[in-house]
Order: sequence, then structure tokens, then C-alpha cells
Amino acid sequence: QVQLVESGGGSVQAGGSLRLSCAASGYTYTSNCMGWFRQVPGKEREGVAAIYSVGNIVHYADSVKGRFTISLDDAGTTVYLQMNSLKPEDTAEYYCAAEHGVPLTRDTETFCRTEYWGQGTQVTVSS
Repeated sequence: QVQLVESGGGSVQAGGSLRLSCAASGYTYTSNCMGWFRQVPGKEREGVAAIYSVGNIVHYADSVKGRFTISLDDAGTTVYLQMNSLKPEDTAEYYCAAEHGVPLTRDTETFCRTEYWGQGTQVTVSS
């Protein structure tokens, strides 16, 4: 059973930075997808970023390109989201996501087909 534990988040003023981390345990495959989604009350959860462990291929939502960076540690089990130039519209609950065992033929220009979720962490950006 895959488990995800998030850390980071908090409150920051517009223009500031935050870093989220998510550690996975229970992986048995080496080809996985890890990423981040976010959700505000009353809206659907939306993809923010994804990284595929084979080749470290990344995918971003247009709204965060150039400001957010997703990365994976060498073991492929901890994913980071560095968020710079934060805007009030980035305020949301952020969820770590994992897809365990990704076929090598998968289209990687997409977010993870999430099977597992982290507990969520709040990011608040004030103007």
C-alpha cells in the first residue's frame, strides 16, 4: 500500500516563496508519477504539476509555468514543489498525488492518473 506524507505550506505575502514536500512509501515499481493538485472550496481539484520518474519528465499547468518547479529526489520517492512569485490566486489546499506503476508508453504531457493522495496542506497567499 502506497502512503504519502506531505510537509510544507503555510502563509506568505504575494511575491513570496514556499516549498512543499511529499514522501512516498510502499512503492514496488520504479516507473511512477508524482505530482501536485490544488483545490479551493466550491471548485474542482485541478492539476498543478507532475513528474514522471522515468526520465524525470515534467508537466505544468499553464497558470504556474515559470513560477513553480517540481522535482524528485534520487530515490524517486520524494517529490518537491518549489513555488516562487506566489499570487493570491495560488491560495488553495495542495494535495500530493501518486500513480504507482506507469507504463513506459504513457503520454507524459498530462497530470498523474492519481491512485493515492496525500493529506493536503494549506497554502495562503495574501496581497
